[in-house]
Parts: sequence; C-alpha cells; structure tokens
Amino acid sequence: MRELRVKVKTETGLHARTASLLVNAVSKFKSSITVEKEGQKANLKSLLGLLSLGVLQNDEIVIRASGKDEKEVIEALVDCGKTHDLW
Repeated sequence: MRELRVKVKTETGLHARTASLLVNAVSKFKSSITVEKEGQKANLKSLLGLLSLGVLQNDEIVIRASGKDEKEVIEALVDCGKTHDLW
C-alpha cells in the first residue's frame, strides 16, 4: 500500500471540477484507491463519494492506493495536483 498526504490549497476545496480531475486521473488504474478526511473514507474513483467528504481549502486528506499499479497511482495524483495547483 502507498499513501499520499496532502493539504488542499485550492480556494474552493475539492468541488465538482477539481474532484472530477482527480477521479479522471485514477479511473484507469486497477488498484483500490481511497481518500480519507477526518476519519471519513471514500472511493477516489467515485465522484459522489469524493464530494461527500466536503473537502475544503486547507483540509488535509490522505490518499491510499493498494494494488499492482499503486506506485503509478500516487505518481499520477502528484502530477495532477501539481498541474492543477491542488496541493
């Protein structure tokens, strides 16, 4: 299992547009991918699941990937975050 801890810096947090960027970034991977905020967890491949966490600016989230392509998942999320200035 690989883990990525990030602090969300977008002014609006993870709203529909930014959340969909993350979901799209991981949808092609086979690994199980979860995101956690303050003890609540959601499947990162589910837009509604991610939005249900209500991630706001300056919230810390933990993303965990488990599976054969877990390393690539984390790399894709780091790239997505940098490209779109999410964290």
